Amino acid sequence: MTQSSRTWTARVISLFPEVFPGVLACSLSGQALEKGLWGLETIDLRQYGIGKHRDVDGPPIGGGAGMVLRPDVMESAITDAMSSVSAPWPLIYLSPRGRPVDQELIAMLAAANGTTLICGRYEGLDERVLNHFDIAEYSIGDFVLSGGELAAQVVIDAVVRLLPGVVGNAASLHDESFSSGLLEYPQFTRPTMWQGKQVPEVLLSGNHAKIAAWRKEAAERVTRLRRPDLWRKYRATS
Repeated sequence: MTQSSRTWTARVISLFPEVFPGVLACSLSGQALEKGLWGLETIDLRQYGIGKHRDVDGPPIGGGAGMVLRPDVMESAITDAMSSVSAPWPLIYLSPRGRPVDQELIAMLAAANGTTLICGRYEGLDERVLNHFDIAEYSIGDFVLSGGELAAQVVIDAVVRLLPGVVGNAASLHDESFSSGLLEYPQFTRPTMWQGKQVPEVLLSGNHAKIAAWRKEAAERVTRLRRPDLWRKYRATS
């Protein structure tokens, strides 16, 4: 595998590489992939399996339900995945017990040359692998999926949107939720009157200063009501 110095690349270690690109082949991310604005490489974990049946997992030592991905199998896959990368290149395991994925992480990944994402299955990875490779664990939410493939696609999509040339109007990225520390202000379009509900008059005024002030106030209000945690962080850093 080779890495272009100009193209951000996602390398994904998965037992089900056939699910990629999945939703990443659609809309902005798909168009950007076709244009070569980013790259996608999948690494089939099964190819590193042990024995005739290419076993990749084993029962948890000490007892318990499910199976655990073998450390020797993961070592081979990770070593290959990281063999030709150029720093900075984060190595991430998508896990329910990981730190929450946020816009700060997405921006950090977008600024790197690429990222390797490990998609867990069953009961996850042997802890020794995580420690040996100093793998960062991240979660897309407080719930459990059948595997990390969907989570990987979520992370990749969020990163790709920040890459140069992907979003036509790059200025729009600055007004999105989380980019400013606030949730996004309410949006409206035509018709200006719908079901007896009128678009706020200030948005029809043509006064850009007043519109900006209204949007900032609205963003602060919705953040304060819906995400008190973000509001406290915003107030602390503003």
